[in-house]
Amino acid sequence: MNNKVLITVVGPTAIGKTALGILLANHFDTDILSADSRQFYKEMTIGTAVPSEAELKAIQHHFIQNISIHQNYSVGDFEKDALARLNELYKKYNIVVMVGGSGLYTNAVIKGLDYFPEVSPQIRETLNKRVKNGELAQLQQELKELDEESYNTIAIDNPHRLTRALEICIGTGKKYAEFKNKPKIKRNFTPIKIGLEAERELIYKRINKRVDIMVEEGLIEEAKSLWKYKDLNALQTVGYKELFAYFEGNFTKEEAIAEIKKNTRRFAKRQITWNKKDTDINWFNYHTPIDTIIAEITKLIDFEH
Repeated sequence: MNNKVLITVVGPTAIGKTALGILLANHFDTDILSADSRQFYKEMTIGTAVPSEAELKAIQHHFIQNISIHQNYSVGDFEKDALARLNELYKKYNIVVMVGGSGLYTNAVIKGLDYFPEVSPQIRETLNKRVKNGELAQLQQELKELDEESYNTIAIDNPHRLTRALEICIGTGKKYAEFKNKPKIKRNFTPIKIGLEAERELIYKRINKRVDIMVEEGLIEEAKSLWKYKDLNALQTVGYKELFAYFEGNFTKEEAIAEIKKNTRRFAKRQITWNKKDTDINWFNYHTPIDTIIAEITKLIDFEH
């Protein structure tokens, strides 16, 4: 096994991943790599629960507010940038801590993504126009004819997923499914995943409280300053889109706040479902003393090496 280790902290939103990551980074005397796709953007602070100034000063964090909402930044871009940064950090440290809000992004670093050939942008433009023209059902049928395996396995009601699969089929003449799940490049580190869990009702209470605190700290004002950019991809996110609807008269302020809480709870539920499928995660109750978690990680590191 490689002697470099990546400790990754996962779990639903508002459970305490940031705090645990800092305690672990302090103990192992290392840096934190953030894999929270909402915290990349420098214009979005309150609504993405970016670590506080004190937390950012306590430990060097990477990929926190490092790009602008006006930049297109994909999970593939993050995988490339994160691996390059890890290579630099491993010259200095044997252990790095990664704190992940998004399973897709942590998996990209740990396991790698499926890679697809470039296809003509005109294909995507045409497909997007057809979605806007209400042709979703026809596009679903076309995918079924071109690639029945993908038709049966991807979320075909999601226009982005549907058009992505179709553009690969049309642009390459091969099935989208053929490019998925190919062997990934081996990583030069040993991953250790630590998961935080709690009863669902408690997680939901923590989420509701966090949203109230965000509002007190100025979330509505932050969203108002970003309203003119509401169509940007970065802002299609919980905590902002509900407030944009309020500014446009579709919700009262109270309704918008209630929607943020509801949609954040749904997001947490999806995170729990995603993580529960991952048999590599070592689970701890969110109240577990830090010394217990560190002792277990130390055992895992010794076992892996």
